Amino acid sequence: MLKLWKWYQNCLTVHPVKTQIISSGLIWGFGDIAAQTITHYTAKRQSQIQGDGEDKEKEIKINWKRVGTTSLFGFGFVGPVGHYWYEGLDRYIRLRLMLQPNSFRFVATKVAVDGIIFGPLDLLVFFTYMGFSTGKSVPQIKEDVKRDFLPALILEGGIWPIVQVANFRFIPVRYQLLYVNFFCLLDSCFLSWLEQQQDAPWKQWVKSLLSSKEQKGQGG
Repeated sequence: MLKLWKWYQNCLTVHPVKTQIISSGLIWGFGDIAAQTITHYTAKRQSQIQGDGEDKEKEIKINWKRVGTTSLFGFGFVGPVGHYWYEGLDRYIRLRLMLQPNSFRFVATKVAVDGIIFGPLDLLVFFTYMGFSTGKSVPQIKEDVKRDFLPALILEGGIWPIVQVANFRFIPVRYQLLYVNFFCLLDSCFLSWLEQQQDAPWKQWVKSLLSSKEQKGQGG
């Protein structure tokens, strides 16, 4: 493990962008395999509860095309964009805003900017890309984004700020994307699972909750 870490450090020093791209693509691919596995066993368990014997004996079959599609998102977006985002964000806050590295204001500003800009952008690009990759039309993709974006943003909004506080406070900039990618192993699993949930009841509940709040706000 130590040799592997040293090898990674050497690759990151010699080829930083290429290393970030490859590692991101691999991690997002593994995340999608995990998502398919979770989705399969969740459906199997529900089938057993409902007493449907048809799906009970079905073995999992990994959709490798979907794995490749998700991996490409890591290769093409998360890796290169994430590399320049974390490098640029750190440089901007240190040199333009003149905040002391690792101070409370420094970390809080980083977390806020990352959550306001990169988080929503990442979700929007993910759902749009997954829609086009499966051959959906623009109107269909818009409906999918309307259905999935807010639930994902709300659920991730309670987790990622905590993850990023530790990242921006304790992890050197050159390793911050790697740190994020380990959590992206879970996040890609979550997003892939979310994208497969279609119009699940809990999504309808979130949308109705937000709609009722908007109506109350307009009424007040």
